[in-house]
Amino acid sequence: MARGQRKSIEEKIQQKQEVIDALEVRLEHEREELEALICEQKQKEVEILYDFIKESNLDVCEATEALKHYIVEHEEVLA
Repeated sequence: MARGQRKSIEEKIQQKQEVIDALEVRLEHEREELEALICEQKQKEVEILYDFIKESNLDVCEATEALKHYIVEHEEVLA
């Protein structure tokens, strides 16, 4: 059975470089998607916290002070 012409080392290097370049583009795209998902998750968590604060009839400063007080009181448990 006849084989095709062997690729030169330069051609092999070029092909590998093209594969690596394509993977780098894909990796960057995946990182961007991950960052967008993390931002979306943070936004949802902030909305939940904001809704809770408003339902509790507190403003942000009051809620912050309440959390600070709670943390000081429960330092050993939270550590």
